[in-house]
Amino acid sequence: MINQQLFHTLHQLSRHLTNKLNETLKPLGLYGSQWAVIFVLNKKGSLTQKELCDYLFVEAPPMTRTIQRLVKQGYVKQVPGQDKREKHIQLTDEALREYPKWEQAVNEMNHDLLKYLSETSQEELFALQNNWLQQLLKGED
Repeated sequence: MINQQLFHTLHQLSRHLTNKLNETLKPLGLYGSQWAVIFVLNKKGSLTQKELCDYLFVEAPPMTRTIQRLVKQGYVKQVPGQDKREKHIQLTDEALREYPKWEQAVNEMNHDLLKYLSETSQEELFALQNNWLQQLLKGED
């Protein structure tokens, strides 16, 4: 019974956090899914669409739509790879200029949401989530 409640609560929390992120980014012209792509590209550099899909656990069709929107907005560009079928996605100069503004808005939202947890609880939650994710990823190998 606890596992049903655990997953239900996780789903509710995930939806709430997604909605909060979208509310925060909407005035800046982004959605949470776009921010996820931008954040990863800023952190990891140029990636293929498949690498983005794998890292963010997103299927190809929604990732294609997100990338197309970001291209249209001028925030990412697609660069052909050595394999003609493969395109590398990377941030544009425009996105790099805007990034600090987006990051500040997200950080302020995160700070506001985390005010309900002590620093120790935040560290424990991060460790639990990270450990669980690593175990799940190992199980997929």
